[in-house]
Amino acid sequence: MSQPTAVRVESPSARAAHWRPLCSRRDLVANSGVVAWLDGEQVALFHLPDSETGEQVFAIANKDPKSGANVIGRGLLGQLKGDLVIASPLYKQHFRLADGGCLEYPEQRLKVWPVRLNGDAVEVGIE
Repeated sequence: MSQPTAVRVESPSARAAHWRPLCSRRDLVANSGVVAWLDGEQVALFHLPDSETGEQVFAIANKDPKSGANVIGRGLLGQLKGDLVIASPLYKQHFRLADGGCLEYPEQRLKVWPVRLNGDAVEVGIE
């Protein structure tokens, strides 16, 4: 089965000064996380091919602010209070994929990047 090459899917906050290829669409795992290296930082990528609003991709920091461990990419995806979230596998706090905010601890926040699928490339926005 071949992948479309002209499809562009952008995250809700996909405004960026510069787009950089990070990995290939083939590297993503549907409804799960994978981790990539970007400028000295681990980025967890989540691909939701069949979400209610269509195909989506999110890029969020992999480092759990409570434990300091790089584990967010192994978290469980879900929906709470109308938000798509990732649950940290260690302390189970929930982070919104759209903006990185923590539902349980508002002082915790994960960095997010604009991200898009541009054909076969997964591109992240760099300021």
